[in-house]
Amino acid sequence: MITDLLIQPMLKTNRLHLRPFTQEDAKTVQLLAGDKRIAQMTQTIPHPYPDGTAENWIAGHAAAFRQKTEIVFAIELQSSTQLIGAVSLLHIDKNHSSAEIGYWLGVPYWGQGYATEALLRLLQFAQDDLQLRQFFGQCFANNVASAKVLKKAGLVQQDLSEQINNIGVEEQQLFFRLG
Repeated sequence: MITDLLIQPMLKTNRLHLRPFTQEDAKTVQLLAGDKRIAQMTQTIPHPYPDGTAENWIAGHAAAFRQKTEIVFAIELQSSTQLIGAVSLLHIDKNHSSAEIGYWLGVPYWGQGYATEALLRLLQFAQDDLQLRQFFGQCFANNVASAKVLKKAGLVQQDLSEQINNIGVEEQQLFFRLG
């Protein structure tokens, strides 16, 4: 159960390790997340990506984990331990056994199945170890690859609404649900 976890675990897939972020990851996070193409596909990653943003983001993970409100994993390649992105359970609500899922990958790692692999492992962990049963995800309508990731993970598209992304462009938002 989620309240039983004292330390954030490390999860494995065939090609990936999902582990807690450390401050040593900050430069790589800034480099990968700082690509404008990442900001164009997300609501929460700014562009330009200011100095100190990655350090502050990482610094908040431990408190959020202790409060059981979110769990953020660094995604790294097993073969090289190269950090390639993040996958998260956000807005965890133990009363409703639900969470929002989020993820991003650095551009060099797009199109290789890493996001799907990481998300499937995260959902397995959330269901088996945390007893979460409902999951929500979202992406911009023009982010076809992310919509495919959510669908491959078993989420079903729910609705459309207007959103403004973090670089000031109004985009159509797709909402997905599992459970």
